[in-house]
Order: sequence, then structure tokens, then C-alpha cells
Amino acid sequence: MCAAPRERSVFLGLLPWPERRAVAQALRTETVGGVVLLVAAAIALIWANTPWADAYESARKVHFGFPALGLDLSLQHWTADGLLTVFFLVAGIELKRELVLGELRSPARAALPVIAAACGMIVPAGVYLVTVAAGEGSPSGWAVPMATDIAFALAVLAVLSTHLPSALRAFLLTLAVVDDLGAILIIAVFFTSELNLVALGGSAAGLVLFYLLQRLRVRGWWWYVPLGVAVWALTYNSGVHATVAGVAMGMLLRAARDDGTRGRPREDASPAERTVHVLRPISAGIAVPLFALFAAGVSVSAPALGKVFSDPEPLGVVLGLVVGKTVGVFAGTWLAARFTRARLNPDLAWADVFALAALAGIGFTVALLIGDLAFAEPALTEHVKAAVLVGSLIAAGLAALLLKRRNGIYRRLWEAENADENANAVPDVYERERGQDGER
Repeated sequence: MCAAPRERSVFLGLLPWPERRAVAQALRTETVGGVVLLVAAAIALIWANTPWADAYESARKVHFGFPALGLDLSLQHWTADGLLTVFFLVAGIELKRELVLGELRSPARAALPVIAAACGMIVPAGVYLVTVAAGEGSPSGWAVPMATDIAFALAVLAVLSTHLPSALRAFLLTLAVVDDLGAILIIAVFFTSELNLVALGGSAAGLVLFYLLQRLRVRGWWWYVPLGVAVWALTYNSGVHATVAGVAMGMLLRAARDDGTRGRPREDASPAERTVHVLRPISAGIAVPLFALFAAGVSVSAPALGKVFSDPEPLGVVLGLVVGKTVGVFAGTWLAARFTRARLNPDLAWADVFALAALAGIGFTVALLIGDLAFAEPALTEHVKAAVLVGSLIAAGLAALLLKRRNGIYRRLWEAENADENANAVPDVYERERGQDGER
């Protein structure tokens, strides 16, 4: 007797209802934060290109902190090393949630977004290296065009007023989460200065204590906030980039709720859920915009823009973001779908995946951070930052054209998946799914 053929999974199909709610909550905050980010970046650009540009530079270089603890930093470094740690802490929590409860919890489901994200990092790096090799430039910036800025991308969607289906938004979010993990690994491995083993050992001990407190179900912010600050300070002094501490602590937070078994009380929310509820608005609305305010202020004069398209390093960044990211994400998605025998949602087309791949070329926040770390020469760093801005704007414009031409289809799908005729806060499509499951 022949076995029945295995049913092919549907790529970009209807999300499970719990996953849909979690994604919607995450994207809502990131979208608002993305608009604030755009405003902060615009202020930085205007300020740095006015007669008050010297005041902008002076503000970035203001030093304060605790010299005895090795924490006497400029304002620009406080935002990059301090506030961005909150951003990476939230990214670590998101990654943990995806691994435990979301798209990455099973190898079969994780294969497609992970392969797509990996190709979306490898191809832009390759495009950059080929460009600088042809122009005899520096390969140091190979990692700059690798990361997707989810907040900026969602802000573009908000400005466009698109009705992108939740499955497409969720796929973009998963891509960005895997991107963030790749970026932090790159920062930790390739952009670590001379190590202070004593401080590194203290940071590792703090993370072990953090893990034990989670295992023992110890609650109370008065335990975790001082411990988190200590781990961050020790990581900074160890020579490893301080934002690595944020991802590490986010990954250690418990993402699954206790269900009332094993003698443990039932939880309404896990530690990861409670933490991200508090920190996501701070990350999206304060930390990332302030980083952008003091990182995105670069000269946009005609000579500076000319350098973007004539010097190999900034040109490599632009091509990496616009061409490399689009080709990498799309090709990786198509190959992964073929490899996993996933069937594209029949209501969508591969043109929609290509548009999403173009949107992934927006690489603002992490790209600026890596650009600062990759180059020691201030003038070259400024040109690379300008290239990040130019490349992200070109990617946003390309994605806008591709998405707008399909917005009628998106609107129809969005209305179908959000229709709620009985007004019970659960879309009708999910109630029909439940009914069909019951009949089976």
C-alpha cells in the first residue's frame, strides 16, 4: 500500500491566531518608533547641514560618566554603547520568543526565514567586497550593508499606508530578528578590541547569575536592573562591544509561561513578555531615535554625495543595500521554498516577496553602528554613513514602487483577514478555521 504524499506547507499563509496577536503588538510599537526614528534622522541631517553644524559636533563630543569605572564616554558613545543595548536586549527577547514559541521553534518552519536572512547577509557582504576590490578600497566595511532596520522599514509602510497582509509583515519581522542576531555575532567576533579577561570573566559570571535567577523564578526588577547594568559595564570594559550584553540577557529571559504544573503558580505573562512590554516603547521611541540623532548627522553637500558614488567603500555600501540585499533575500527565499517544498500562498505572488526583499535593503540603525566600528578615519566614516542613508532611501523608494502597484491586492487580503462581523475581537477567518478543525 502506497503512503499518502506529504502535504506541502504554505509559505506566507494565514498566521496562527496567537502568533498573529504577538506579531501585531510588536509591529504596532515598532511602527510608531519608526516614525520617531525618521523624525530624529531628519533633525540630525538638517542640524549637521546648517550654520549650527559646529554645535552639533560639539554636542556629540560632550563627555560625562564615571571615569573610575572606565565609563567616561561622549554623548555619541553613550547612545551607541548604552541606549542601543536596550534595542539589542529587545532583539534578544524577540529572538528567544521566536525560538521557543514562534516561527523558529521547529527546524522545518525555521529553515525558510533563516536561509533567506542568511543569504540576505552574505550576498550584500559579497557585493561590497567585489566593489571595493574593483576600486582598490578597504574591505573593512563588509558588514555594513548586512542588517535590516525593521523600525525604518515599518515607518516606510506606515507612510505608504499599505495594507500589507500580516504574514508578509511577520516574515519581514522574522528576517529582521535573524539579521539582528547575525549583526551582533559579527560585532562580537570581528569588532572586539583587546580583551580584558578579568572584566570578561565578571560579565560571564553576571550572566550565569542572571540565568540562575530566571531558573529559580526570582521576580523583582530590583534584582535584574542592577545586575543588568553591572553586566553591561563589565562587558564594555572587557573590550567586547557592550550591546552584546543586551542580546545575551534577552536570550536568557524565560519566554514560556508557567502553566501551573510542577508546583509553580500559573503565569499570565512570562518574564520575557513583561520585560518587552516595558522596554519595547523605550527602545523604539527613545533609544533608537536618540542614537539616530547623534549618528545620522552627516554632510549632504554635492561633493560629499559625489564621494558616495565615486569612492569604492561608500559605493559598495549602496550597492550592497540596494542590489545585494534585494537579490540575497529574494534568492534565499526562493531557494529555501524549493528546498523545503513550501507552496507560496496562492493569493500572493513572488513579486510580493521581491518587494519585501527590496524593503529589507533599509539598513539604517545597525548599519550606522557597524560603520562607526569598521573605519577609523573620520572622513571615510562620514562618507560611509552618508552611503547608508542614500542606500536606505533608494531601497525604500524601490520598495514603495513595488508595493504600491500591488496595494489593491493587499487591501483585499487585509480586509478578508480582518473581517469581524460578530464584533467579538476575533476575525471571522479564524473562527471558520476552528469550525473546520472541529469537523475534522
